[in-house]
Amino acid sequence: MPKSGALIAVSFVGGLLGGLAKSLFLWAGTHWGILKLLNVRLSQSLDLAALYPAMFFGGLWGLLYFLTIGTPRQRCRWVRKGLWFSLIPSLVALFYLYPYVYHRGIAGFNLGLLTPLVIILSNLVWGFFTGFFTRFFWGR
Repeated sequence: MPKSGALIAVSFVGGLLGGLAKSLFLWAGTHWGILKLLNVRLSQSLDLAALYPAMFFGGLWGLLYFLTIGTPRQRCRWVRKGLWFSLIPSLVALFYLYPYVYHRGIAGFNLGLLTPLVIILSNLVWGFFTGFFTRFFWGR
């Protein structure tokens, strides 16, 4: 497999693991009552029916993350690029998914006023772990 093909696969796996970390972050917020304290009506369970889609879409976003690290000149600051790139899925969720797909109002405000903050933080967790695991699995 050519090196770019291998890096695409590694980016997908990094995105999968980032999706898992994001799900664990939201589950912890739900389990420990932090989201209820913030008056945000989001929840995440750890059953496979909830984890598989989150991990799959994390992997798809990981494929797009590949565009930021695809050439050898771009392969530096992987985690920072993951954090910056995580703003794109946040914007898609806040301004497309929540208003038009889930019908929860613009930026998900029908789920609580701090919903955008929780979405952005959870996607930052995704970006951090995607960058970390992609760099870790790619090696030197």
